[in-house]
Amino acid sequence: MARIGLVLGAGGATGGAFHAGMLAALVEGTGWDPRQADIILGTSAGSVSGAMLRAGFSGADLAARLENRPLSPQGAALLQSMGLPPGAPPGAERPGAPSRAAPANPAILLAAARRPWAVRPMSVIAGLIPEGVVSTSMISHAVGAMLGERWPAQPLWIAAVRLDDARLVVFGRSGAPAATPAQAVAASCAIPGWFAPVPIGPSRYVDGGAHSLTNLSRMAAAGVDLVIVSAPLGRAGRRGYHGAMRQAARAQLTMEAEFLRRRGVAVVAFQPTEEDQAVMGPDAMDASRRAPVVRQVRRSTLTRLGQPEVARRLTVLSRN
Repeated sequence: MARIGLVLGAGGATGGAFHAGMLAALVEGTGWDPRQADIILGTSAGSVSGAMLRAGFSGADLAARLENRPLSPQGAALLQSMGLPPGAPPGAERPGAPSRAAPANPAILLAAARRPWAVRPMSVIAGLIPEGVVSTSMISHAVGAMLGERWPAQPLWIAAVRLDDARLVVFGRSGAPAATPAQAVAASCAIPGWFAPVPIGPSRYVDGGAHSLTNLSRMAAAGVDLVIVSAPLGRAGRRGYHGAMRQAARAQLTMEAEFLRRRGVAVVAFQPTEEDQAVMGPDAMDASRRAPVVRQVRRSTLTRLGQPEVARRLTVLSRN
């Protein structure tokens, strides 16, 4: 039986909606339930979606909640048992002025200089941006209600950047610093300059997207045969202008996917089409767009799943 990895990337409020639409379509179009993934790796918004899958919520229920539709009986019972509200979660409040103008960790330049090959420029920049002021308590409360203090039996990996030295840390993986799932997800979601860094042990952490918007390359040694990637900040297709960030995100994802393929791991990535991007809009934190994004991405994903080449590459899912 093939081992399947699921990678859920960064993307803010609309990114979470992208994941929900894509995951709902994936089970509808292939019959494979994302909750069965052997390893789930989540970054930022993807860490929340990954935690929800490991808590038992289906892709269809992730979509229904963001669309303010009734959940399945199982999903509704899960929410009730966790004490969480049935409707879509509120969006993050807009940040005010940073609490201080100084960088979050000015010493990060010195730490990065000691091992420049081990860090990426955006991780260093994350430490030079003034601290955000929005609390991640809403995120940690929800994840704590879903998963409690212990990590789920099925692997859940959560990516965050340590401000001390700009290094990527994957919580939930063997050898990672001790943390609860709630702490790890809050750290992974702590967008520099927006959310306050999250203290875990002696260190502070920020959004794992500062290292990579998917951190897909971390799956190279995971012992999986196929990785399915949901990349809300990337872009599908090669033509047309999609914005510098999406261009860079696509290039980064392409490089990381090739890194896995050279090691014998198949990769199937789902990125926003032009139609998806139009509905997602320019503000990834615009929670008002979540419901239409879910609907649009579900449609576009089902269309892609109907393409012969994609269907062929995903035939392994029917055998699991």
